[in-house]
Amino acid sequence: VMKFKGVQVLMILIVLSFGLLYFFFLPCSNNAAMEDKKSPIHILILSSWRSGSSFTGQIFSQHPSVFYLMEPAWHVWVTMYQSSARVLHMAVRDLVRSVFLCDMSVFDAYMSSQKKKSDLFKWETSRALCSPPACDSFSRSDIITADNCRTLCGRYPFSKVEEACKTYSHVVIKEVRFFDLKVLYPLLTDPSLNLKIIHLVRDPRAVFRSRENTEAVLTHDSNIVVGTQKAKGEMGPYNTMQEICKSHVEIYKAGSQTVPSFLQDRYLLVRYEDIVRDPLAKAAQMYEFAELRFTPELQKWVHNITHGKGQGTQAFDIESRDAASVSQAWRTTLPFQKIEKVQDVCKDAMDLLGYRLVQSEEELKNMSLDLLFAQDSS
Repeated sequence: VMKFKGVQVLMILIVLSFGLLYFFFLPCSNNAAMEDKKSPIHILILSSWRSGSSFTGQIFSQHPSVFYLMEPAWHVWVTMYQSSARVLHMAVRDLVRSVFLCDMSVFDAYMSSQKKKSDLFKWETSRALCSPPACDSFSRSDIITADNCRTLCGRYPFSKVEEACKTYSHVVIKEVRFFDLKVLYPLLTDPSLNLKIIHLVRDPRAVFRSRENTEAVLTHDSNIVVGTQKAKGEMGPYNTMQEICKSHVEIYKAGSQTVPSFLQDRYLLVRYEDIVRDPLAKAAQMYEFAELRFTPELQKWVHNITHGKGQGTQAFDIESRDAASVSQAWRTTLPFQKIEKVQDVCKDAMDLLGYRLVQSEEELKNMSLDLLFAQDSS
């Protein structure tokens, strides 16, 4: 009898041991599964036209963990072109939120019911829309050019956009149609989003010169930014630059000075000039901010795209170029009279963001004079 009871006790102890092991290790395995399935990270590259934002967007688009869209709010502005930029803020914000959540039904309001993937603005600049499941011609690890993507991946249905989006750990949007960071506060406090802001700026004088070169492409947008009348005539380009510079001041102050708690560590100012001076270091900084790994393949791509011979003359085109030289080209091509006007309407932004004013033609042409202050000293 004693022997039988001993066996019973032993069996009970074994069962209890298995039970304890189950309760101890099951939560761990569940936690591991949860960690493997993290919530997506959302990155908004906030910039203005001709500021190097298409190139910066490509730094993210080429990453195999990123679903990227370039300026999806273009569709809002094209459809609701009679409104002002600030009136359209809410519609733009709602569209951006839906894209971050991979709900592409939001485009139903701005496209025909027969829409295809290729109806999406600049869809071919998104590597994610050029690889599975959005396109079977390339693999996710490929570095893909827009031309190759456009040729081979345009025939897929629009439903592939949403299907692809849901398979990525990061959703990145580049947008030039926000003029106030406070408009984004509802997104930054939205529990369904994990949003970070990269605020990309460029020397207003370089922006002005680049806008001159692509004036026809930007007319529609300028009319929305300042109104048709203020966009006209000799002062039109300066009126537009004044509004753009004012918006950069507002965004920078909201993101880096009196910062609400929900914005802590979620805003990063990046100057285009700093990127072209040290592309690998700045790309690494942005990837770290976005919680992305900077792979050797991407390091090579960033180096090659910034150390070519191209001059970057076409709007939206991303080609290998001598980025450092291109970023300074305005100093030899823009008349000093125009530079004075740009400095006049953008002085506050230039002071705040660390761009040195030039006081004479001699200073302008003196290429040994660095017009970029250290970021923290501005």
